Amino acid sequence: MKKILLTLTSVLALSSSYAQTEEKTSVNTSDYNKWSIEVAGGVNKFQRPSTSGYYTSTPSFYNADFGVRYMFNNKFGLKLDAGYYNFTEKDGSLPFESHYYRANLQAVANLGRIMNFETWTNTFGLLGHTGFGYGQLKSEGKPFTDKMLNFMAGVTGQVRLGNRVALTGDFSTILNAQQNMAFDGNSAVGGRGFQGIMFQGTVGLTFYLGKAEKHADWFAMDSMLQQKVDELEGRLATIETGLTDSDKDGIADMFDAEPNSMAGVAVDSKGRTIDRNNNGVADELETYFDKKYGTTTSGSTAGAADVEALINDGYVNVYFDFNSTKPTAESVSGINFLVKYLNANPSASADVIGYADEIGDANYNKNLSQKRAESVRQILVDSGINASRLNIVANGEDASVNKSSKEARQIVRRVTFKIK
Repeated sequence: MKKILLTLTSVLALSSSYAQTEEKTSVNTSDYNKWSIEVAGGVNKFQRPSTSGYYTSTPSFYNADFGVRYMFNNKFGLKLDAGYYNFTEKDGSLPFESHYYRANLQAVANLGRIMNFETWTNTFGLLGHTGFGYGQLKSEGKPFTDKMLNFMAGVTGQVRLGNRVALTGDFSTILNAQQNMAFDGNSAVGGRGFQGIMFQGTVGLTFYLGKAEKHADWFAMDSMLQQKVDELEGRLATIETGLTDSDKDGIADMFDAEPNSMAGVAVDSKGRTIDRNNNGVADELETYFDKKYGTTTSGSTAGAADVEALINDGYVNVYFDFNSTKPTAESVSGINFLVKYLNANPSASADVIGYADEIGDANYNKNLSQKRAESVRQILVDSGINASRLNIVANGEDASVNKSSKEARQIVRRVTFKIK
């Protein structure tokens, strides 16, 4: 038994030294709580010394423990605890009743963290504890108080019930030095060293105190690092998404004030379509209209009639993937084109006309074309266009292309517009 206790003590000392060294370089102690309160009760059994004819049950009821613990880091701490033990005879023994009181200061090692329990469980833990203290033995009807020193060591299993409480089960051994009376109180003992040996087993609760989310008992550096890695990965994902150039205008989305500008049209440094006269038509398109159609009667280029013709003739479309009601990213610029036109011409309204390809049931496709038109109208409304200016038209299947051609079917899965 002494060899076992010495071995446990050595393990605790080495573990605490290792824990302190590692924690200095790896853990911020403000990340977890350090204080806890421990209460427990259970059974005991004294082994020696005892008087012939006097003995207790195995195990014997009862004992109670109370302690306060402080963890310097998530692997090493100290606790101050006190215990009360009651000894009474069992059937066949001569009658007696004794009481033992103790108070101990103990080093605590979080064996669960030292052995990396977090790699396989977040529910079960293990503590080791050892230390010295003071004890007193009294016996009913006997005029003595036997005062002694003690040495205590044990292990405590833990089951985490939450961040504020854990269920515990402890087994400990207590060695008494300078014990002068038998545990039953009916005979004196002599000699030096650890004359008294007793055992205890308890079940109890640990209550964690502090403002942090977790206590040191359950705080693992690996989990904290993983959390930080996850946060960094999330930030990188946000940056990667922001660096996407959805409208291919050379400006990343995270810096693009207009991430759905028309492809191929010049933009400024913030990704906005260049429209110096604010008529809702890109300057580059106005130049094209001027070259192709000449100036309008008013002397301005790209008149409303020209833009209206461009829209009504089907050059401005919104496309969809198979069986989808969400516009493809590449075709959102068509919606933006109509938004600019309607904003520049507040008296104008538009039909929003949905189509589907010929694959599938005709009634289903009719409904699909309706949903596509409604989806585009909602984007227009969200962009500031009054819903009263937008009329939904569901044209169902477009049979104008070769049904067996995948590329041709892509062309007819669309929404077009008609200015009124």
